[in-house]
Amino acid sequence: MISRRESFGVLGVSGAFLAQLDSSAKQGGAAAAQSPLAPAFAGKHEVVPLPFDAKALKGLSEKLLVSHHDNNYAGAVKNLNKVELELSKTNADTPAFVVGGLQQSALQFANSMVLHELYFANLGGDGLGSDGKSSAALGDLLASSYGSLARWEELFRATGMSLGGGSGWVTLAYELSSNAISIVWSGNHTQHRAASVPLLVMDMYEHAYQMDYGAGAAKYVEAFFANLHWGEVNRRLERAQKAAAALRG
Repeated sequence: MISRRESFGVLGVSGAFLAQLDSSAKQGGAAAAQSPLAPAFAGKHEVVPLPFDAKALKGLSEKLLVSHHDNNYAGAVKNLNKVELELSKTNADTPAFVVGGLQQSALQFANSMVLHELYFANLGGDGLGSDGKSSAALGDLLASSYGSLARWEELFRATGMSLGGGSGWVTLAYELSSNAISIVWSGNHTQHRAASVPLLVMDMYEHAYQMDYGAGAAKYVEAFFANLHWGEVNRRLERAQKAAAALRG
């Protein structure tokens, strides 16, 4: 059964606080209609549709994928919008604990939104390195960094399994300052390697697999790898390398 915490795709936010945000957002909506909000507080993030046919993935059911998208991901987007509207009403007199709580929630919801969008976008393919042409650059980089592509895959899977039965993310990150790549473990939505770009994202929250596999996280990881859109991951590498080169001038 999907927990309330997971259904919002975020840790550490109480139901009472969310209810308060919902009520306040309605009041803030009337004020926003009279005075346009600055972009940072506009609360206009939109839910991105699934980038693949939910019926077509191997080992991941349509029911699971649609629930994951419509509840966990979309819930994070909607709640981020609510939090931004609440932040628009803060000022120098707002109690520090209120500002801090809202900022923490904004970070959690924003990261949940972005990570879910990256996660869904790197699914819908035929598996690891299935497109030999598009996977060559990243495959070579992984092999040179970890000794072999198989060794990298072993470590990425093992990191995922370390989160099995719990919650968090595993990402393959490209570090802009060093041009290195790293497997990054995250126990929640607020942990990531600084100054790095996610290339591959695997959701290890139970809501990503419980409906299909119960506590069988290993079977989910297998299905994840079977559906990798490797070409998308390689395109992210190309963009990250260009950004790193621009930073170096």
